[in-house]
Amino acid sequence: MSRPATSTTSTALSPRRLWNRARGAALVLALVLIGGIVLATMRSTGSHGALDPRSADPHGSRAVAELLKARGVTITLATTLDEATAATDTASTLLVTAPDLLTETQQSTLRRSITGSAARTVLLGAGSPSLPTLAPGVTAATSTPVENRSPSCTLEAATRAGSVDLGGERYLTAPATAAEACYPADGLPSLVRLPGPDATDTVLLGSPDILHNNRLDQQGNASLALQLLGSRPHLVWYLPSLSDASGTADAPDDDTTGNFLALIPSGWLWGTLQLAIAALLAAIWRGRRLGPLVTERLPVAVRASEATEGRARLYRKANARDRAASVLRTATRTRIAPALGVPLRDAHSPERLLPALSARLPETTADPRNLLFGPTPADDTTLIRLADQLDALEREVRTS
Repeated sequence: MSRPATSTTSTALSPRRLWNRARGAALVLALVLIGGIVLATMRSTGSHGALDPRSADPHGSRAVAELLKARGVTITLATTLDEATAATDTASTLLVTAPDLLTETQQSTLRRSITGSAARTVLLGAGSPSLPTLAPGVTAATSTPVENRSPSCTLEAATRAGSVDLGGERYLTAPATAAEACYPADGLPSLVRLPGPDATDTVLLGSPDILHNNRLDQQGNASLALQLLGSRPHLVWYLPSLSDASGTADAPDDDTTGNFLALIPSGWLWGTLQLAIAALLAAIWRGRRLGPLVTERLPVAVRASEATEGRARLYRKANARDRAASVLRTATRTRIAPALGVPLRDAHSPERLLPALSARLPETTADPRNLLFGPTPADDTTLIRLADQLDALEREVRTS
């Protein structure tokens, strides 16, 4: 009697299975792209960043720029050092919003421009990285919170403005420096004016808060800002940028990784670390929540073929060929052990099972050790071949 043909299952992935596997990643990618487009659209509107004279955001400076324009002051916005130095002359005030971002070469170039242009220079939040070059004779002390402070000095602009919101950097001046110190915090000033030759001077502001839109209408902030920035008919508003080509002269060519990391704000690095810790804690929580595997009786009767096929599909989806091969080999050893006269407790011992199998089937062409205790199949085709060979070995044992 002829044997029925054995049905085979194709191991090739169908388009539907490929889509089922890839749709999760595709959905995440689509959400990321949509989020990026939305953020780019939102940022491309009227928002330009902190201390930008075009920005109406709370930390922007459009309000003070409009007041200066109403007083007849023309404003030139510069984002590179070359633009700032080219626009500065004897009738100008140069405002540097972030002097600590400038490299040593940029600071030296800016210092030469300051001394040669006979202009007023206002430095916002200048600290240790920029003070030795841009304001010789002044050093930075520990910073202090921004609070409402009184002038406590004779500087005309400060006495007319009265109390303002200042703080941030505090300054120490050398005894030989003819400086005017105002708005002290714990004995150290947060505003310093350094007179220079002719009509030049340099003003150090410990914090830029008086120029922010959300603080301009408080206390004497507007008065002090207009007096410091509006004393000349022309104001050069310099926003230092990391994209300025003049700042690359000091950068080493071989430290690309360090330069890239320096461009990442510290908040993003801390946020990434927090997300990693949160993901680890979530994984531990999920692992403890699921608990160990338990055997559970099925509430309904399921056909053996359906249970076998469902379990095989789970193994295939998880790519668990090692677990599937182990289950097949364990089941075969358990079934042939009684036929070979080997107790069930020794069915999985090669030293007890293989000699009994060789005595029963001395002429077999298969390698019993490789079939029953061999390595994990390399692919699905090898796994299917292993299942067929185990089935043939079991039939041979039972019919011998």
